[in-house]
Amino acid sequence: MTIFQILILAIVQGAAELLPVSSSAHVIVFAKLMGLDPTTPEMTLLLVMLHTGTMFAVIIYFWKSWKINFFGSMSRLTSTIKLVMVATVLTGVVGIVLKTLIEKFAMRTFPHAEIELLFGNLDLIAVALTIAGILIIFAGLRGRHSHTSSQLGIREASLIGIIQGLCLPFRGFSRSGATISTGLMLGVAREKAEEFSFVLAVVLTPPVIAREVMRLLKSHALSATALGSQLTSLLLPSLLGMILSFFAGLMALRWLSSWLEKGRWHFFGYYCLGAAAIIFGLYQIGI
Repeated sequence: MTIFQILILAIVQGAAELLPVSSSAHVIVFAKLMGLDPTTPEMTLLLVMLHTGTMFAVIIYFWKSWKINFFGSMSRLTSTIKLVMVATVLTGVVGIVLKTLIEKFAMRTFPHAEIELLFGNLDLIAVALTIAGILIIFAGLRGRHSHTSSQLGIREASLIGIIQGLCLPFRGFSRSGATISTGLMLGVAREKAEEFSFVLAVVLTPPVIAREVMRLLKSHALSATALGSQLTSLLLPSLLGMILSFFAGLMALRWLSSWLEKGRWHFFGYYCLGAAAIIFGLYQIGI
């Protein structure tokens, strides 16, 4: 993998990660077009590094708002921690159960089956994008005609966490698109749904990083000490990619907020459907 390829993937990741159009789907398509295998441990670790850059963009972009809405008082902080814990636990339970079922049954013919082995399947990505697109369109159009505004409580956080868990094994099933859409359909205010979705992303990123690092260590059958010298050459270009994805992520967040404020959430759904059609076309020609 060259530095140029990493830069391209970083720009794609940063531009798409915080929009509800599945950054993973876009990065995987670009990786395959450049002749890279998105299922290898090296690639999945790189993708996590790029996610880390956009995670920092989320923290900086929302920090002032989070201080007021989530950390403004001890009661708000306690409530936020409770809601995040409920959503994250349910995400973990649903994600782990779904991953286990897929690996044990749907992938039973695969030697050493890992869910990551499906990440390069463009047909599955196209289907997941289609489902995400329909969900986003429905939520966006419903939100335009709904004037109710529910509080973000245990019920809402639980359902958002469950939907987030369903997204984890499938590249193309946009996590932010699905969770924000779920909040909108439950009547949660647009700003609250957006902010809570990205709080969950920040909490979810560290364990995902740990999983991919362990997967890389396992694939090379090396100790962390032995792998250190190899990681050094990998992390330098990855760090540059992470920085680029950070700035691209900040720009994407501003655009996302603007489109949400103008009631254009459903347009992202149309984009997902169009992207799904293109990806399915690439699958048909053997990309």
